[in-house]
Amino acid sequence: MPLSEHEQRLLDQIEQALYAEDPKWANTVRIRDPRNHYKRRVVKASIGFVIGVVLLMVGVVINLIPLGVGGFVVMLAACVWGLSSWKRMNGFSDGPSAPSGPSRFGRAPRRGPRQSFMERMEERWRRRQDER
Repeated sequence: MPLSEHEQRLLDQIEQALYAEDPKWANTVRIRDPRNHYKRRVVKASIGFVIGVVLLMVGVVINLIPLGVGGFVVMLAACVWGLSSWKRMNGFSDGPSAPSGPSRFGRAPRRGPRQSFMERMEERWRRRQDER
């Protein structure tokens, strides 16, 4: 069900207020391709993994067990974070909450041209209503 003109104006006003209140968030929302966000996260996770390796090696060399364990934990956390970002960047579904079933290769099907923020929100709303 489409929004009335009054509702659309209210929604636009709320959106403008959010943009004015937090410009950093607005910039993040305006990014056209979310894969750029996940690419940055993969790079940060790689750097975290390297830091973890260095901590692990330093802990082993100077025989400081807690530092080595801490390095291993940093490596593990960086791997989990990086792999989850990698999966999202490449379009692999995260489980049953995916909008449509994965194909035989585990990827979510392409939807065609990129949708606007509002179109995506409306699509999510419709899916929630259909699930009920």
